Amino acid sequence: VQLVESGGGLVQPGGSLRLSCAASGFTFSMYHMSWYRQTPGKERGLVAAIDSAGGSTNYVESVKGRFTISRDNAKNTVYLQMNSLKPEDTAVYYCNARRNDFSSWGQGNQVPVSS
Repeated sequence: VQLVESGGGLVQPGGSLRLSCAASGFTFSMYHMSWYRQTPGKERGLVAAIDSAGGSTNYVESVKGRFTISRDNAKNTVYLQMNSLKPEDTAVYYCNARRNDFSSWGQGNQVPVSS
């Protein structure tokens, strides 16, 4: 099982960024996918989640209206489009694959939001 994230990097406040997470080694279309983020000294927290078919999504309140999670099951990839970024969005972002008792994490991707 492998989850490889890409798309992170320094962005200015108000800017946009799209994270990608490419999956391999498992049947991607059967897994619930999520994005989490973590800052130093804090626990990893859920940002957005999408069900296996892509028909249902949910978001933490602080990113609603700014972030969009989506998936392409043909490409085994989940995305996180982040718009109107704020300094408080600065974190390491992780993708997660989950089904029943199985859970796997990507390596993490730094997203600093700073001018």
